[in-house]
Amino acid sequence: MSETVDSETVDSDTVDVVIAGGGLIGAGIAWRARQRGLTVRVVDPEPGSGASHAAGGMLAPVSEATYGEDRLLRLSQESLRRYPTFVAELQAATGHDVGLRTTGTLMVGFDADDMRALDDLHRYHRELGLPAERLTPGEARRLEPGLTPRLRGALHAASDYSVDARALHNALLAALPAGTLVRERVTGVAVHNGRAVGVRLADGSTLPGQTVVVALGAASADLPGAPPLPVRPVGGQILRARSLDGEPLAERTVRALVRGRHVYLVPIGGNGMIIGATSEEKGWHSRVTVGGVYELLRDATEVLPALAEAELTETLVRFRPGTPDNAPILGPTPVPGLVVATGHYRNGVLLTPVTADAIAELLATGTLPAVAAGFTLARFTAPESGPGRFASSDTDSAAGVGRAASHMPAV
Repeated sequence: MSETVDSETVDSDTVDVVIAGGGLIGAGIAWRARQRGLTVRVVDPEPGSGASHAAGGMLAPVSEATYGEDRLLRLSQESLRRYPTFVAELQAATGHDVGLRTTGTLMVGFDADDMRALDDLHRYHRELGLPAERLTPGEARRLEPGLTPRLRGALHAASDYSVDARALHNALLAALPAGTLVRERVTGVAVHNGRAVGVRLADGSTLPGQTVVVALGAASADLPGAPPLPVRPVGGQILRARSLDGEPLAERTVRALVRGRHVYLVPIGGNGMIIGATSEEKGWHSRVTVGGVYELLRDATEVLPALAEAELTETLVRFRPGTPDNAPILGPTPVPGLVVATGHYRNGVLLTPVTADAIAELLATGTLPAVAAGFTLARFTAPESGPGRFASSDTDSAAGVGRAASHMPAV
């Protein structure tokens, strides 16, 4: 049921944009929207404590490429293309190092079936013109000497990067002016005369805004006042470790097939490692389990034997926001004044720059850029159309999102 508020409440201290959710996506949108001259509030009781806190930080459109997800691949490649500039601007603005690594990704296999799967993936890479190189075991170990000699072969995606997701999030928060962050829980979207006019908070108050952005990750579905969103929580168990001697455990991301089982290892900082990740369709009921930790450590130490001597520093579960097609939901909704940026599933870190840029443009101009036009909520409810469909419909027009026309910045 839609929440309603009095018009007098809406007019009091109303900002241009209220963003529900302060993870990487919400914080990234806030930063870019502020650069456009918009006034912004980000509402989250514990910003960055969800999927952003656990993310491995892989920026890997090549090694993540999957049959049937060509459109998502193109969006991912575009976001990776923007990453160096995005990071350079953010680091210059805040002085925070976000740990961007450009050393590439190795995909390794352990038996004949693993290598058949990697060779199939490599054929797909070649069909799409993606940069990936087939390596012998010796060539792979020359790139990453800590790899086990038992591997059977590898692919090298030199253009796949990684970033420290926690450091990136901290930098985004640091880039926001004081007073931007509101540490409260959103309980619904406030709607007046059919239009979103702010968010309802757990204390019963309303935080008004000309436009509301829902960026709550896996918690975005079934928010009162918003249309139902096809987003579900997909649990993942993730581990962190660090070497005891202070030396790096690896220089680049390693994604492995270990006799059919998937594991990834992402170096972080000077001597840290992120190990992940399980994928559990249990709703919100996933937990750190003995079996999950055992399986991750068993396969990770088989890939990188030195991990057996490392200190296990953290175990946690977080929830990826999955959608029916594994792609994000970006842009306007049938509720005027309500925008969504959610459903990024396993690509939230990678898609942060392109999402932030696209939603900020929509908020500032009323038009969703072409790069994001194929990812609106409308793809689940109506036949797909070109970018013009989303810019010109009655409910998705500039009158429905962004500032009122009299306040539109010239950008």
